[in-house]
Amino acid sequence: MRVLVVNAGSSSLKLRLVGPDDTVERTADSLDGIRDWPAPDAVGHRVVHGGTRFTDPVVVDHDVRRALDELTALAPLHQPKSLDGLDAVSGQFPDVPAVACFDTAFHTTIPEAAATYAVPAHWRERYAIRRYGFHGLSHAWCSRQVAARTGARRIVTAHLGAGASLCAVLDGRSVDTTMGFTPLEGLVMATRSGSVDPGLVLWLEEHEGLSPHEVAETLEKRSGLLALAGTADLREIGPDSLAMAVYVHRIAAGIAAMAASTGGLEALAFTGGVGENSTVVRTMVAARLAFLGVAVAEGAEGEITAPGATVRTLVVPAREDLEIARGVRTALGRAS
Repeated sequence: MRVLVVNAGSSSLKLRLVGPDDTVERTADSLDGIRDWPAPDAVGHRVVHGGTRFTDPVVVDHDVRRALDELTALAPLHQPKSLDGLDAVSGQFPDVPAVACFDTAFHTTIPEAAATYAVPAHWRERYAIRRYGFHGLSHAWCSRQVAARTGARRIVTAHLGAGASLCAVLDGRSVDTTMGFTPLEGLVMATRSGSVDPGLVLWLEEHEGLSPHEVAETLEKRSGLLALAGTADLREIGPDSLAMAVYVHRIAAGIAAMAASTGGLEALAFTGGVGENSTVVRTMVAARLAFLGVAVAEGAEGEITAPGATVRTLVVPAREDLEIARGVRTALGRAS
C-alpha cells in the first residue's frame, strides 16, 4: 500500500509518499508539489489532538471530521492546521481514504494516577481536564525500535527538538509523559517555558496586569531557551551556560521521574533534532543519570552505551512518517 503522509505543523507542511516497503518515494513541502504525484492508496494525517475518544488511528468520515473540529479548543495552534491539511488533500484525492493518526493516542494508556490533575472533579469532567501528552507518534515509533533491538521492557524515550517531551514506556505502553493538558507542560523547549508554578501565572495577571493572552504568548513564544540564552537554537548555546544547565537539569530530572513510573530503567533513547544530533546534550544528561546506570560512549552509531553501563542508550532517528503509514495500514485493515 502506497501511503501519502501529511504532517501539518503550526508553521510548516511536510508531505511524503511512502511505498509498500516503507521507502520514501517522494517528498514535498506544499500541496503544489504533489500535483504530478501518482495517486496514493491512502492518506495518513498527523493530527495533534484526539481527546479521549480517539485512541487509535481512525478512518475519517463526516462524523470523525466533525469530532476533530470540536477538539480545536484543546489545541488551538495545531489542530486547525491539521484539519486544513486534511481538507485540502481530501479535495485533491476525494476518492482516496483518509486516516487520522493522533499524537495523543499513544498516551491514552497512561494510568489514572499519572493522568489526573488534583483539581475539582467538575473541572475535570466539564472541561475534560487531564494529562493528554503529545509527540505520541514519535514516542511510539522510537520505543518500538528500542524494544526490537534490545528486548527492554522498561524504556524512556526522549523526544528533543523545538518541542520536547519524555515518555515512560512499559511493555510497549505509555505509562507516563511530561507534556500534559497542553504541549506547554514539561521540559524547557526552544521558545516554550515548560512547567512553571501556576501561581506565577496568577501573580503576573493580578499584580502586573498582564492579560491571559499576553502570558500565554510569552510562555509559548518568548520563553524557553530563547529567554535564557537569547536564541532558540541549541547549537548556538555553550555547554557551560545557564541556559544549557537549566535545559539539561529538566531533562535529567524528568528521565529519573519517568524511570520511577516504569519501575526501573533498562533502555534510554534519544530522538528528535536535538536528541539525534547533540552529543553535548546526550553526554551531559547521561552524566546526571550515572546513578541509574546510564553512561554513553559517543562516536558509536545507533547504540551509544558505554562499556559497563547497565542501561542501554540509543539514538533513534525520528520517523513519524513511518509510524503514520503503519497506523494507516492498521486502520484500513480493521475497516475492511
